[in-house]
Amino acid sequence: MKLLTVFFLLAIILPASATSLRPLTLEQLSSRATLIFHAEVVNNEVREDLQSSQVVTLTTFRVLELIKGQVNGEDGRTHTIKQLGGTMAGGRQRLMVHGIPDFVPGRQYVLFLPAPSRLGFSSPLGLHQGSFTVSENNGTKFVSNGHVLNSNPNSVPAEAGQGSHSLPLAVTPDRQTQATLRNFMDTLRSLQQSPLP
Repeated sequence: MKLLTVFFLLAIILPASATSLRPLTLEQLSSRATLIFHAEVVNNEVREDLQSSQVVTLTTFRVLELIKGQVNGEDGRTHTIKQLGGTMAGGRQRLMVHGIPDFVPGRQYVLFLPAPSRLGFSSPLGLHQGSFTVSENNGTKFVSNGHVLNSNPNSVPAEAGQGSHSLPLAVTPDRQTQATLRNFMDTLRSLQQSPLP
């Protein structure tokens, strides 16, 4: 019965686009998200949710760069999301949901978020597809979510109004799942200025 309840909750709390496992392009993530930002995780709080009576994780981010939308922190610099699942303090209650990303305090991410569901849940679009981890190597920051960022890393972006953008993001042809943070954020800003028709 508990498993059936979890499946029912997933159906009503996660936006339809977030539950889809179809591959999403960066353009689709950018156009479907109501909120896009680069941020550092401040903390995670696991508790029982009063609205759904399930174990949830509240993750608070310190927003470093806002690309699209508005954050929900009263200070205008933080944003908190609620996701289904987590382990309560002391391990007395636990709910693990496959596919919902975890966020590590102190680490940085670029997130593509839908509008919260009617119960206030908001996981990244396409689950892990809408969550890019930021790492640093020799003073350069990189983003990756394990998916191919573009099919032709040597291509040039299409002009606005010509349909789909070709995104020259990959660091090298053999590392098409990784881009520099700077190029990635520049591309996101460009997509906001010339959205898909």
